[in-house]
Amino acid sequence: MVNTAKPHLLVVEDETKVALFIKKGLETQSLTVTVAADGREGKRLIGSERFDLVILDVNLPFVSGLELAEYIRAKNAQLPILMLTALDSTTDKLMGFEAGADDYLAKPFDFLELVARVRALLRRSAPPEESQPILRLADLELDRQQKVARRAGRTIDLTAREFALLDYLLRNQGRVVSRVDIAEQVWDVGFDTGTNVIDVYVNYLRNKIDKGEPVKLIHTVVGFGYVLKEK
Repeated sequence: MVNTAKPHLLVVEDETKVALFIKKGLETQSLTVTVAADGREGKRLIGSERFDLVILDVNLPFVSGLELAEYIRAKNAQLPILMLTALDSTTDKLMGFEAGADDYLAKPFDFLELVARVRALLRRSAPPEESQPILRLADLELDRQQKVARRAGRTIDLTAREFALLDYLLRNQGRVVSRVDIAEQVWDVGFDTGTNVIDVYVNYLRNKIDKGEPVKLIHTVVGFGYVLKEK
């Protein structure tokens, strides 16, 4: 049976005009939207209702967006989080991603870009195709249905962003992928490829996948990008 239910989004935004603009706009896109006016209300809703995606401001009353992202990640490692904030430096973005955000859009923003990013996050969080429920390379395994990664039998704790990055690398194993490829396929539209966020996340993944292992699987191809392969 096809699931015809509308995706349910939570928008945590303390600027009333911005929150209503987002809510009304997204509802025209066949999405159901609940708004929380501060971090404390957002935390309560996350604990009591089911959502398919959360849009967070960073500077929120009572509970900050970063704290709320960490709370969401502790409860649900796979729930997509989009940070929507005026703080747009590389450091701000890294803090957002480390707290658990999957994407980061700076204010002021173009509404069509917001819609595109929301759609991309919803697609990526959808159940994987049945034809390839498990991806493997050597002793590395990624279960796309259970959202679990293992290497040599040990379970690897990945954030949603790290999981998406590993999924992309596994689907392209043996092929060198550029930072632009990764930005478009894992970070979605409008990602600033001038930052070093991708390199930072590849290093996060490398530390979890390869550290302490005799055979390294994630390799840097200087001047081109990265490749997942056995040497």
